Amino acid sequence: MADIAAFSLLNGVVYGLLLFMLSSGLTLIFSLMGVLNFAHASFFMLGAYLSYQIGRWVGFWPALVLAPLACGLIGAAVERFGLRRVHKQGHVAEILFTFGLSYVIGELVIMAWGRGPIENRVPGSIDFPIFTLMGTSYPFYKFLMMAISVGMFAFLYFAFKRTRLGLVIQAALTHPQMVGALGHDVPRLFVLVFGVGSALAGLAGVIGGFALLTEPNMAVALGPIVFVVVVVGGLGSIPGAFIASMLIGIVQTFAVALDVSLLDAFRSMGMAVAPGSALGEVYAIKVSQAAPILPYFLLVLMLIVRPRGIMGTRDQ
Repeated sequence: MADIAAFSLLNGVVYGLLLFMLSSGLTLIFSLMGVLNFAHASFFMLGAYLSYQIGRWVGFWPALVLAPLACGLIGAAVERFGLRRVHKQGHVAEILFTFGLSYVIGELVIMAWGRGPIENRVPGSIDFPIFTLMGTSYPFYKFLMMAISVGMFAFLYFAFKRTRLGLVIQAALTHPQMVGALGHDVPRLFVLVFGVGSALAGLAGVIGGFALLTEPNMAVALGPIVFVVVVVGGLGSIPGAFIASMLIGIVQTFAVALDVSLLDAFRSMGMAVAPGSALGEVYAIKVSQAAPILPYFLLVLMLIVRPRGIMGTRDQ
């Protein structure tokens, strides 16, 4: 039992940090630009596919740099030549644009790599055990994922909270005319922010691509969870996104490992429940079966108790 708990905790931390890697870019874009990017998970998928392809050509370590860079350049081009044109039309136009962009990226991925999953295996250079716990080895690539996630959090926090550039970018969101009057190029700042956010999603795709199944529906599978993380953590709060990612990752991982139900708990306490009744069917559902809906349950609970999120500064 102790080994199951230990590995569930480790896997929960890894999954939570992966969620943070993906949600951090979305949080960055929203907090500094006010744009809720529905195509963000598509850049995660694009990073996974690009790292797979570039890795086949030049190896994993160059792909770890080149794939996020390519995603960042594509994101910057999207903001410069697409999103900027609809920005004046309001948030609805921005949402529709990014929602359509997610479909375009998905179709381009299908055209390039097909509809089926690809064999995006863990590279041999990082596929070795880093330590052994209770007779079971723990792989290095998961430790690498955790190190990159923590480094990303430190970079975002200090770069955009403690540096002059970060303060200028934040000021450009609420007072763009004043920032422009001080000599700063506000449109270029927004291109930089959207490019960095897209690059962070691509970096998450490089690591998450071989940790998860790399296939055209991976953006659809992870996209809703990312928005849950952003809302639970608080729109625009990077520390909040980190806390929410860890919370959801650990809770969901432990839930998957629990093969028990409320019916089992009632029986252990000597309480009888009619097996054929409607409540009996609900009570018989295993915690592991309900694990996929737990993040959404947490979202509903957070919206009821604290609509602004864990560290949000305004109501959603």
